[in-house]
Amino acid sequence: MALILAAMISACATSPARTAAELEADKKLEIAVTQQLADDPNVFAPHIQVSVNRGVVTLSGMVFDGNEIFEAGRVTKLVPGVISVRNQIEMHISGRGGDS
Repeated sequence: MALILAAMISACATSPARTAAELEADKKLEIAVTQQLADDPNVFAPHIQVSVNRGVVTLSGMVFDGNEIFEAGRVTKLVPGVISVRNQIEMHISGRGGDS
């Protein structure tokens, strides 16, 4: 069992490099997702980073409202060409200032 697991991990670690066509498609998809997030009034997109690898979109960064995490993932899934979404956005909770 351990030998099979090791072989599976090794196979995943040595995936072939993306072709020029894959790189171009991923870049176009990254631009499309970034634009879709920027256009959504329920998402504060400047703090969200988008990366794409073979159609798998990873969202990272931070937002101030937990609903934005859900909305960013939902909007991203609607973009044509997105295979899946890894939503790694974190919520930033700002401290209250003042004398209270």
